[in-house]
Amino acid sequence: MSQTGTVRALTTAAGHGAELDAHTEIDLLTGIGIIGDRHAGKRRQVTIVWTGELAEAAALHGVDHIDGERTRRNIVVDTPTLPRTHGTTFRIGAVEFAVWRDCAPCELMDEFFGPGAKDALRERCGISATVTSGGTIRLGDRFTLD
Repeated sequence: MSQTGTVRALTTAAGHGAELDAHTEIDLLTGIGIIGDRHAGKRRQVTIVWTGELAEAAALHGVDHIDGERTRRNIVVDTPTLPRTHGTTFRIGAVEFAVWRDCAPCELMDEFFGPGAKDALRERCGISATVTSGGTIRLGDRFTLD
């Protein structure tokens, strides 16, 4: 069964802990990641979180909403779920990705969203992926999983 969603946010940071920059589009290179982002060239090339899991985490945490951009993931997708199995391929716009692994939440989540947020976000804070076919992603682009 096919699954779709829509890109809601795109962010990068020049270095670890650096201020996030919001974008209307980002360019990605095969095997590298997002040009100018802290994860470029590493195994964790791109980080992606989806709204469905953030809604689950918010309910567990007892809040109305957890802002996907504040989780410091590069891409926020409006869809109920995304794949988590290593090697699973999917597309966002014209760019193809393969799941690398789960993104564990860090201590900053408690700072940003209140005590207990890190626990609520465990296994609900997105994935890291490698870029298997580069291109440009824009706000509003479609996420597809076949």
